[in-house]
Amino acid sequence: MVSANNVWDTKTQTFHGGQEHRFISNFVEDFSVTTNYLGTPKAALEAAREAMSDIHHYPAANQEPAKSRLAEFLWGQDYSQHHPRLLLGNGASELIDLVVRKALKSAEDRGIKQPTWKGSPWNVQYREYQRSAETNGFKILEPSDPERADMICIVNPCNPTGDYFNVEPLKAWIKANVKTGGSVIVDESMQPWHSPEFRADSLISEHDYMREMWEQENVSVHVMHSWTKIWSCTGLRVGSVICPTAQHCEALKKIQVPWSVNGPALKFVEAVVEDTDYLNETWENTSKLRAHLIEQLQSLPTSGKWVYHGKTFLSWVWLDMNSVEMAEKAIELARDAGVPVRSGKPGYQCDSFVRVAVRKEAEIKVLIDAWKAL
Repeated sequence: MVSANNVWDTKTQTFHGGQEHRFISNFVEDFSVTTNYLGTPKAALEAAREAMSDIHHYPAANQEPAKSRLAEFLWGQDYSQHHPRLLLGNGASELIDLVVRKALKSAEDRGIKQPTWKGSPWNVQYREYQRSAETNGFKILEPSDPERADMICIVNPCNPTGDYFNVEPLKAWIKANVKTGGSVIVDESMQPWHSPEFRADSLISEHDYMREMWEQENVSVHVMHSWTKIWSCTGLRVGSVICPTAQHCEALKKIQVPWSVNGPALKFVEAVVEDTDYLNETWENTSKLRAHLIEQLQSLPTSGKWVYHGKTFLSWVWLDMNSVEMAEKAIELARDAGVPVRSGKPGYQCDSFVRVAVRKEAEIKVLIDAWKAL
């Protein structure tokens, strides 16, 4: 069977889940990606389909009205005040690269020949940030290094470990780890799963903090979102970044390729932010299904030494099987049953770990039945 490893150029790209389904003839469900268990919202999917009839036209260069609708989703009635600081991109990946490149230029302008970069305090996190920093010539510091860095990037909640800073500890960690004049990216892609009140525990609502960090410390804080997880649209590629000022946003726009968000993606965003029922169902059931998944995993005879990591509201479980051999066998069994999981080995070097997405009970049963052979 062809492996997902074969689709990656390992010299230039970072391994990511969500590739094996196309090589599995008996595919049932993808447990390797942390998307919403509900699948793609139907009304937004239909809006994207309808937009295909307009692909003989260019998409809106100003990303409207999708950007305004997303701003309203983030900030409610006050959205027009913060709208100039918001930029959409081709997933978070494009925007990550834009912000890292601007941070490098800022460091060079301050006479820093090789700026430093540091990730979150947790042992691993989504690797795209470090890959971009390495590609652009940053010196990489270990997460445990007490030295302040010219650029820090934290994924919060952390994918894959499931660690999470509430907003006040997050703000304190940023202040303690970035140099004056430095740059910050906080990736909150998985944070909307928190609860209906997710905005209250998020940097998206910390306007004064972001302004003060810029005005008093000359530190630019950017809040990054990949919207492809919560709305299960990874093939469409939709992301956003909230900049500290409108001027920062304009600077990113100058180096962003034109029309990087296509017409169907813009229409999808415009529609999906209106689907309150979808999010309410997400908040109502994800934690229940996650608890069910762990309960079923614990029922397996070989699970005695397994350790389950991550906050209860998250859309996945970071599972330490405490055995490299067992983890390798579990990955093989899951793939053979049509329910691939994400190995902790490529990219994370966590060889005894697997990441298992939260899915519906019937799909979880297929995985559990497969793992009875462990």
